[in-house]
Amino acid sequence: MNLSVTFILLLSFLSLYDCNDAPQGCMDKQRVMGILRQMEKFLKGQEIRFTEGLRIMKSKLTNLQNSVSKFPQADQSLSQSSCPPLVAPANGRKFGSKYLLGHEVHFTCSQGFRLVGPVTRVCQENGTWSGATASCKDVSMCSSNPCQNGGTCVEALNKYKCTCPYNWSGSQCQYQTQTAPPEWSVMNDPAFSRKPRCAKVDRAQHCSCDAGFHMSGTSDNSICQDVNECEVYKADRGGPLCVHACVNVPGSYHCSCPTGYKLLADGRSCEDVDECLTQQHNCSRGSTCINTGGGFQCVSPECPPAHANASYVKTSPLQCERNPCPMESRSCPLAAKTISYHYLSLPSNLRTPATLFRMATASAPGRPGPDSLRFGIASGGDSRSLFVMQRSDRQTGELILVQPLRGPQELSVEVEMSEYAERSFQAKHLARVTLLVSPYEF
Repeated sequence: MNLSVTFILLLSFLSLYDCNDAPQGCMDKQRVMGILRQMEKFLKGQEIRFTEGLRIMKSKLTNLQNSVSKFPQADQSLSQSSCPPLVAPANGRKFGSKYLLGHEVHFTCSQGFRLVGPVTRVCQENGTWSGATASCKDVSMCSSNPCQNGGTCVEALNKYKCTCPYNWSGSQCQYQTQTAPPEWSVMNDPAFSRKPRCAKVDRAQHCSCDAGFHMSGTSDNSICQDVNECEVYKADRGGPLCVHACVNVPGSYHCSCPTGYKLLADGRSCEDVDECLTQQHNCSRGSTCINTGGGFQCVSPECPPAHANASYVKTSPLQCERNPCPMESRSCPLAAKTISYHYLSLPSNLRTPATLFRMATASAPGRPGPDSLRFGIASGGDSRSLFVMQRSDRQTGELILVQPLRGPQELSVEVEMSEYAERSFQAKHLARVTLLVSPYEF
């Protein structure tokens, strides 16, 4: 019996029980209460079966949704075209793992190689990649064949070494052995020459030199010449004696550092002196001291001028915020809500890829944050190819340096973060990053 039939019978029963018109035909109260209890039990049973049916239908619907979601990128493959996978060039690296319409893939080369071709390729609507195939060309030091007279060039980190054949010597195998003076010996300087210590033992004369000197000349006319430790260990496998400059002295050596650096306790390494931290700067009040390799800079960035109903006010020495927009303006809300200024001091030839800067969002207490973010490089001129902006997690983007920078130089790049809520644009934030590259690799 379904519910509709039950309701009809219940209405018929209630009409029979109407005792106002025909009291002589009424049922007794006990019988009526019994029938009502039966009807109540019947309705409860129907309600339980109906609820159980809904639960079963919801469970089947959930299982169906889970099985559909297991298909890889089913939602994207239906709405977006894709391009064939790209591989990294030989002796290079590839950044980007998505091959859908509008996605970008970036390329960079290993140390000693130069990229030939586009730095970035974009997946187009016709299912092909923009630009030509990129490759990495060898620009190593040995490619110029610096070794002479049949010498073999061996590549090392930022340098090379020549392995010379028999009877040839020198850094480029340019000297014949029988005529070449020792490259590590200091000659023709009286301050670096000493008489040997000699003694007769069993009627034979034995001579020796102090530490840091070597014997030169004949047995009858010998002299102690200084060993130039800076030259002896210049091409040693352990690296040079000094990180910066080696100064040879009679019988020994010492290391020196450039201006603005101090020598560390190991006697060979140099460390930058932070003039901003130690108050050794002359920055005026209202400017900010930025430490650089070997020096410092005083900066005081200004907010951009008003444009298209958007104007800015300085809220801290290194940040500007947009003033409230006029109600009727459409262009003002599209301008950056905040502009921040960042200065990074880097050594020369920093090993890449290197993460330089991170952007993230944080919502105010009690306010929901954006449900999606987009990151990108807004401007940077010719230096844009040196960087990649990619997402590290849902709320954070990273600016990555993909090509080594040789100092001294200063360059800037502008990165942006856009906030979206329910696919609607909410706000944009800009960060202007200035890189101050030192002339030294430490």
